[in-house]
Amino acid sequence: MLKKSKKLIFLLSLIATIPSLSIAATQEQERLSPDVQAGLRSSILNPIEPHLVFKSPDQGQAWMSDMSKRLKNWVPDDFLRKRYLTTIQYEAVRAGLDPQMVLAVITVESRFNKYAISSSGAIGLMQIMPFWQQQIGTNEQSLFDTQTNIRYGCTILRYYLQRENGNMERALGRYNGSLGQAAYPQLVFNAYTKYWLPYPVMELKNGKIVTIDYTAE
Repeated sequence: MLKKSKKLIFLLSLIATIPSLSIAATQEQERLSPDVQAGLRSSILNPIEPHLVFKSPDQGQAWMSDMSKRLKNWVPDDFLRKRYLTTIQYEAVRAGLDPQMVLAVITVESRFNKYAISSSGAIGLMQIMPFWQQQIGTNEQSLFDTQTNIRYGCTILRYYLQRENGNMERALGRYNGSLGQAAYPQLVFNAYTKYWLPYPVMELKNGKIVTIDYTAE
């Protein structure tokens, strides 16, 4: 067990030192039923300008400030960092996913390199296999586009999560094409804990220190 933990820690540290490294997806194209395909296509082809979705503006501001500090090492540019985070939070919530989990997936898949390409041909931030364009999108879409890539990734992960009756470990296994193997889901869960675990934020307002829980609904 100790050797296994050391191996996972080594893999995470290796990924952290190579910004362009991507985890090769090995998903195989599957036949989708017409109703599932139509539902997924509707999710992909319904563009809305991303915006933060929180119960209050204070929650949104606290989340953005907290996540921006954590993401800065990988995405130094303020404008790009805010765009990434806004899109991730919006698309995750839209798909019924935890934004922190989506951040963890991207951490493992591409280290926030929108131009990452795996050895198997998976593309972009969430490492989308091009065959998904044929099934639920259009060839005119670019998987290097930030919102398009994240929308595909969130839609696909949500589909797998539904297939696995809410079991995130198995859904992540399907997402990576390694169902039944613990290595990839464990990398994502470790990234979630190490980098993206949510915490209440303390801010100074009107001369008083207030605590804002951006996860509260």
